[in-house]
Amino acid sequence: MKIAVRLPNWLGDTVMAVPALRSLREAFPEAHVLLAGPWVELLAGQGLGDVLVGYPRSWSGRLRIADTVRDFAGDTVVLFPNSFEAAAAAVYWGGRRRIGFALDGRGWLLTDALPLPAPRLHQVDEYLLLVAHLGATTTAREPRLTAPGPRADTRQRARELMRESGAPEGKPRVGVHLGAAYGPAKVWARERVVEFCRRGPARGVVPVLLGAPSDAPAAADVLRETSAVSLVGRDGPDLLPAVLTEIAVLVSGDTGVAHLAAALGTPVVALFGPTDPALTAPLGGVAVVRHPVPCAPCFYRACPIDHPCMRGILAETVGEEMDALLAGTS
Repeated sequence: MKIAVRLPNWLGDTVMAVPALRSLREAFPEAHVLLAGPWVELLAGQGLGDVLVGYPRSWSGRLRIADTVRDFAGDTVVLFPNSFEAAAAAVYWGGRRRIGFALDGRGWLLTDALPLPAPRLHQVDEYLLLVAHLGATTTAREPRLTAPGPRADTRQRARELMRESGAPEGKPRVGVHLGAAYGPAKVWARERVVEFCRRGPARGVVPVLLGAPSDAPAAADVLRETSAVSLVGRDGPDLLPAVLTEIAVLVSGDTGVAHLAAALGTPVVALFGPTDPALTAPLGGVAVVRHPVPCAPCFYRACPIDHPCMRGILAETVGEEMDALLAGTS
C-alpha cells in the first residue's frame, strides 16, 4: 500500500496534522508513506513518512514537484488542505482513492468527499477524521515531536546563538514571539510586550525575542526600552526546533511557532484574540490567555478598531501564567 499525504500549507496546521500522521503509521505499519508540504522538513526523523517532499507555495514550484509525487504512484491520497488546487493535484498524482473534505467546489475531484463537521471541531480532530475514514484511529490527540538531542548540531548552534545575543546562562530563558504570518490581529500589543520584558528580571527570567526578519522593527522597538535579547531573524526554520527546546517557556500569539513549541515539549502561554482557541489552541503544556470582548473571535487578519482583545491581555496576567508553567516544570 502506498499513501501520499498532502500536508497543510502552514506551520501550525502541519503540527496539528501530526496525530493523524502517527495514526496512519500505526494503522498501516507496512505502508509506504509520502509526505508533501512546505514544512515537511520539520517532520524529518520523526518516523512519520518514508519519502519527504518539499512542496513550495508558488505555482511554478508546485508544478516542478508534481511529477516527483506522481512518480511515487500512491494508491491513496489524503488531502489535509481544503483547496481546489490540492484536489486537482491529487488527480494528477494518480491516486485512485482521494480523500478530503468536500469544500471549494472540489467534491467531484474526490473519490471520498467527506462533509466538513458542523459545528467545526478542533483542527487536530478534523485531520483525525480524514484518516479515520481509512480505518486509522488513535487515542493520542496531542501532537508530539522528538526534540533535537542535547548533543545535536542544531542544539549546539542554538546555545551559541543565545550566547552571542547576550542571553545569560543560569536563568530561565523565556521566548517572546513577536509576529504572526496570519496578520497583525494575532500580535500582542507592543506596549504589553515592553511591559512584560521589563518585568522579566524581577521574575528571574531572561526575555528572548523571537520572530522572522520582518519582525525586526518590532524587536528594535522593544530593545530600545528593555534589557531583552533578540534572536529575531536568526532563528530560521532549520534552527527553530532547537531554539524552542532551549527556552523554558514560550509566550506567543496563535501562531505556528506556538504549536511547534508545545509539540516539542516546551510549555507555552498562548495569547488568543481574533481566533478561537476551541478550534486552534496548541495542545499539551499550554496556558491559554484571553481578554473577552464582544467582537472576538472575529477572525480578522487586521483589527479595524483599537485591537481590544489583544491589548487587553495584561503583562502581569501573562507573567502569572508563565510562573505557573515554570513551577510545573521545575
